Amino acid sequence: IEQGANNINLVNPTHYAVQLATLLKKYKPSVPVVYNSSGYESAETLKMLDGLVDIYLPDFKYIRNDKALKYSRAEDYPEVAMRALEEMYLQRGKTEFDENGIMKKGMIIRHLILPSNTNSSLKILDFINEKFPNAYVSLMAQYTPCNDLSAVPELDRKITEREYNKVVDYALNLGMDKIFIQSGESADEKFIPDFDFTGIIK
Repeated sequence: IEQGANNINLVNPTHYAVQLATLLKKYKPSVPVVYNSSGYESAETLKMLDGLVDIYLPDFKYIRNDKALKYSRAEDYPEVAMRALEEMYLQRGKTEFDENGIMKKGMIIRHLILPSNTNSSLKILDFINEKFPNAYVSLMAQYTPCNDLSAVPELDRKITEREYNKVVDYALNLGMDKIFIQSGESADEKFIPDFDFTGIIK
C-alpha cells in the first residue's frame, strides 16, 4: 500500500479463508481487498467473508457438467460456481468506482473462451445476463494450449478471431454494456510464468 498498490489481490485464497476472515476483522486495508478465484467455492465459506471482501473476481469456466468433467475433472463445477456467484453478487452486486475510475467495490466475472466451445460461452452469457445484470464481465481470449493435449484435441489450438467475435457480439446483442474484451495478442506463452519459483526462493 505504501508503494502505491490500488488493491490487495488475493489469488486463489480459499484454503486460507478462515485465517483471512480473522485477519480482516482485525485489520481492514485502506485499499480494496480483491478475492480472486476459480469460482469453485463453497457458498458457506463466502458467507464467512461477507463485509470483508470489497471486490469479487471469480471465473465462470463451465456451464455444462460434461465439459467440466472432461476438462477439469470437476463435474459439479457449474452448480458449485453458480451458488458461489450468487453469494458473491448478493454481497457485492453494487459497483462503486473512485474518482480515477478504479473499482472500489463490486464484482467482475471472468470467462475464458475455449476453442470449439463457443456455444457453451453463449449459454454462460445468457445466465450471467439474467442473474447478475450489474456485474462486470471479462471475456478472455488468452487461452494458450500447453503440453500434450492429444486426449482433448479440440483444445490443442488457440481460439480464432471469429470465435472470439462471436461471443463478444452475442454479449453486445444481449445489451450487456459492462464487459471487458481482449486482443488476440493476449494468447501467448510469454504471459505464462515458468513456475520455477524465480524471485520467490533463493
